[in-house]
Amino acid sequence: MNTTPLRVLVAVTVLLGAAACGRGSSAGSPAAAPADRVLRLGFLSDPGQPPDPDIFYAGPGLILTQNTYEGLLRYKAGTPTPAIEGALATKWTASKDNKIFTFELREGVKFHDGTAFTAGAIKPSFDRRLAVNQGPAYMVAGVDSVKTEGDHKAVITLKQSNPLFLDYLASPYGPKMMSPAVLKEQAGSDHAQAYLSTHDAGTGAYTLTDARTSTHYALKAFDGYWGAKPYFTTVDFPVQTDLSAQQLMFGKGEMAAILNSLNSSATGAYLKDTSIKTYSLPTMQSIFLYINPEKGMLTTQSNRVALRQAIDADTIVKQVYSGRGTKATQGYPPHMLPEGQAVQNIPHDTTALAKVAQSLPADQKAITIGYDSSQADDQVTANLISAQLSATGLTVKVQGYPTSQIFGWVGDAKDAPELLIAGGWPDAAPPYTWAHISFDANGGLNYLHCSTDEITKLIKDGEKTGDAATFARIGELSVATGCWYNLANRDDFMVTQPWLRGIEEAHVVTTPTSLNLAALSADTRG
Repeated sequence: MNTTPLRVLVAVTVLLGAAACGRGSSAGSPAAAPADRVLRLGFLSDPGQPPDPDIFYAGPGLILTQNTYEGLLRYKAGTPTPAIEGALATKWTASKDNKIFTFELREGVKFHDGTAFTAGAIKPSFDRRLAVNQGPAYMVAGVDSVKTEGDHKAVITLKQSNPLFLDYLASPYGPKMMSPAVLKEQAGSDHAQAYLSTHDAGTGAYTLTDARTSTHYALKAFDGYWGAKPYFTTVDFPVQTDLSAQQLMFGKGEMAAILNSLNSSATGAYLKDTSIKTYSLPTMQSIFLYINPEKGMLTTQSNRVALRQAIDADTIVKQVYSGRGTKATQGYPPHMLPEGQAVQNIPHDTTALAKVAQSLPADQKAITIGYDSSQADDQVTANLISAQLSATGLTVKVQGYPTSQIFGWVGDAKDAPELLIAGGWPDAAPPYTWAHISFDANGGLNYLHCSTDEITKLIKDGEKTGDAATFARIGELSVATGCWYNLANRDDFMVTQPWLRGIEEAHVVTTPTSLNLAALSADTRG
């Protein structure tokens, strides 16, 4: 957007209000579940990456990989805090030094190609992840060997002790089991990446039947699934890039639920609508402001700190996240460290930035605030910050970027803006998994390339020990750089038709914007 910040703020507020008012009345929704047992959902934007669990490392679209693939372990659904449970493993033990892990595996499991899941699938699945070598590869990089004892027992030995390994296996981004037959038959020259962009090789309750970029995705219940048979036989995900149009579809009963990306205005309207159901479910997700240390005035740490202090986080949380989020008090997302650790104590004070702005040449007063264009809340947050910073003398514009472009800055940030609003959550529950991807110089969510040598060293030390005090110190150092500001801890706000059942039981605190679809059902009483 190239309009002035205050005019943008007014325009967006009016637009969002109009979208909420014009979404149609959900009171006109059908009283009964669809007879065809098709669950109609949708994406507000394309997932941006192939639904391949060794590549996919984003948010929207996680629901595809989570329901088509399974790992040895997983995080339990329906709990407010993380807890590990078995998936394709039924029992497991760890040596005292957290170097040798023994797993007893579930029997009677089939891959979607019809072949049996056995212990022999573990090593090819790990090897393929390492060969593809995308963001999640680090979770198996420490594996030294995988030995099988028959078809349903495996011993995994690590190169060195790692107290986080079980959490890696349970992570929504953790290694999933893939059919060795498919990996061999479809290997090509890219380790089956082309094939797995439109197909899957998993054991999940659903199999991928359609994956047309920017257009449509679909899942079908797998007849050979080892668990309870899913109620919904098909799950439909059209890509609908217009939020108001998506809300209108929901209001007409053409969508069963909207699982994410609702703006604050629509959220308020839905909370008052007694004809539908709303859920605000706990996550490990936070909304961060990323401050670019390689751009203009922000190359100076004191200027980054001054800019951060000029932001009124209380107002942002009240206006954007009321009823589905709280002001963050730590440098990490929630449920990672005890309260009182890695505290970010950032007082709101515009004085320092106003002085800096007065001394800057005109070309350094201009900054851009970027946001993920698929996230309506991020846009509103960006506009509120724009208004606050403009009042100090800076010239601010707001611009949306697609998710895929934002992730591209991890490799090359030369075209990144000065500021970025983006939601984030850890790969898994231990604090290392956030520190590694966000505060490390080469982290998969370190979009704007900020870190220090001390932070990098401590992250490596913490990976070996899992020591909470080490990660608390890392959090303090990250706050001190002035590169990050954890604005709000955000819940998953979801709206559903009144007949849809099992939302809370299907939700996993570590896996935002997703549901275990096999846990959903419908009230068919009409």
